Amino acid sequence: MTDKLDENILDRGLKPEDKLDVSLRPNSLATLIGQEKVKENLAVFIEAAKLRGEPLDHVLFYGPPGLGKTTLAHILAFEMGVNIKITSGPAIERAGDLAAILTNLRAGDILFIDEIHRLGRAVEEVLYPAMEDFALDIVIGKGPAAKSIRLKLPRFTVVGATTRLALLTSPLRSRFGAVHRLEYYDEKALSSIIRRGAGLLNIPYDEDGIHEIARRSRGTPRIALRMLRRVRDYAQVRAGGVISNDVAYASLEMMHVDMMGLDDLDRRVLLTIIEKFTGGPVGLSTIAASVSEETDTIMDVVEPYLMQMGFLERTPQGRIATPLAYDHLGIKYNGTHAQPTLFDEQG
Repeated sequence: MTDKLDENILDRGLKPEDKLDVSLRPNSLATLIGQEKVKENLAVFIEAAKLRGEPLDHVLFYGPPGLGKTTLAHILAFEMGVNIKITSGPAIERAGDLAAILTNLRAGDILFIDEIHRLGRAVEEVLYPAMEDFALDIVIGKGPAAKSIRLKLPRFTVVGATTRLALLTSPLRSRFGAVHRLEYYDEKALSSIIRRGAGLLNIPYDEDGIHEIARRSRGTPRIALRMLRRVRDYAQVRAGGVISNDVAYASLEMMHVDMMGLDDLDRRVLLTIIEKFTGGPVGLSTIAASVSEETDTIMDVVEPYLMQMGFLERTPQGRIATPLAYDHLGIKYNGTHAQPTLFDEQG
């Protein structure tokens, strides 16, 4: 049980338990914490569309998972006073699936496509004219008797979300009128998010406990709120229900989340590069095989945060562990090879 919790607490993928706390999600730009540049641009974008009486132009959000792309899509729908239809790239397997969704949209509606980079080529071919001309091309019949019919669609807005902008085809990317990158949150913003969540969940806390959780949340609101729930569980069972600094520290240490927000997988990746490959450079597939994980997990979940913290560098030759990574792990850095410290040698 503990190992499973340790393994999954920092997974930035959406879990069933995260969907239960919809009440924690801000529903307007005014209640959204962080992402100030994106908020400012969206405020102008929304106000201009309202003044013209038009639907929003198509919007693309990209960045690491857990930073609020889905939340922003809901906020756009709320601010514009329209309905939102939610789907994902892998869920739309055939062009007919997309056609069924598009023909059920009303004027001004928002179609949110998560993991939009995973749309199939045939599906994209249907989406292009729908986004650009608000038309749906349908082929009836087969062979020489086949006829193409164009159906007009109401003006709607596609909001796409992706963690891998480079995997979007150029024709699809060019059809988005606004493209926004979401950045990691700083500790102050995360503290505000956790404080708001604790208030909504009626969790007693002190400020030091909130800051301890924020410090280890990897700059990601989804992880911060998940940690809040796990620390709440620990506090209720072992500490009278109040989240203090000591309670937060003890519970997160039990989950193997260190002071910088690194978990076992992060440390295994860094130790593999340092100890097995003398600090690098080493290829992504080699790292993944060495730690028995998928390359996508390393690239999407582990690497972005390690690079943000300055522990990892990408070079044309491969990944390299930085001196900061050596220092964090207590390993002596000599510029070439890893040397264990006295503490490591003694156990």
